[in-house]
Amino acid sequence: QLQDGGRMMNAFRADPAAHPLPTPTGKIQIVSDAIAGFGYEDCPGHPVWRAPREQPSASYPFWLIANQPATRLHSQLDFGDYSRSGKRNGREVCSLHPLDAQRLGIADNDVIELYNARGHLLASAALTETIRPGVVRLPTGAWYDPVDPAAARPLCRHGNPNVLTQDIGTSALAQGCTGQIAVVNVRKYSGDAPPVAAFTPPQG
Repeated sequence: QLQDGGRMMNAFRADPAAHPLPTPTGKIQIVSDAIAGFGYEDCPGHPVWRAPREQPSASYPFWLIANQPATRLHSQLDFGDYSRSGKRNGREVCSLHPLDAQRLGIADNDVIELYNARGHLLASAALTETIRPGVVRLPTGAWYDPVDPAAARPLCRHGNPNVLTQDIGTSALAQGCTGQIAVVNVRKYSGDAPPVAAFTPPQG
C-alpha cells in the first residue's frame, strides 16, 4: 500500500506504464523541448551551471548569503516577540568568521556596516566558525528601515539585505528572486548608530 507522502512518485516507480508522470513523455525529464523552443539565451531547455553575475573583488571581497530566517517566514510578523528575540539591540544579526572579524577590528555584538555600490545596512556582528572566511550571513526579512527613504543608495538601519542584492530575475523564463547572494564589504560602524524605527507607526 502506497503511503500518502510521495504518492505520485511511488506509483510511478512501482509501475511507470500504469502511472505516468504529468510530463510530455510521462517520464522524469531533464530536457524540455518546449523551454528550449523559447530561445532564451539564459534559460536553455536543460540544466546548466552559470557563473554568478558578480564575483568578489578588492572593493567587495565578501560573499553575502541571505538565508531564510529561523524566527519568522520571510518578513512575516517581524514585529513579533519571537522574531525580535533573534535580533540584537533591535538589529538583525550578521554572522562572520572570527578571522575576518579580527582583521577588520570587529568584536562580537559590534554594530557593523555591510555595503556595496547599491546600498548599505547596519547589523549586529556575531562571530562564529560555522561561517567560512570570506563569507557573511544575514537573514532576509528584517523590515526595511531606511534612514533616508529618498536616497539613491539607501542605508537600512535595521539590516534588510535587499538594499545590497541585485534587482534582477533568475532568468528570462522564471523571473524568480535572486535576493539570496551578493558581493559586499564589511566594516565596523563608526559613530552613534541610528536607532531602529521599523516598527514605529508613521505620524499622521
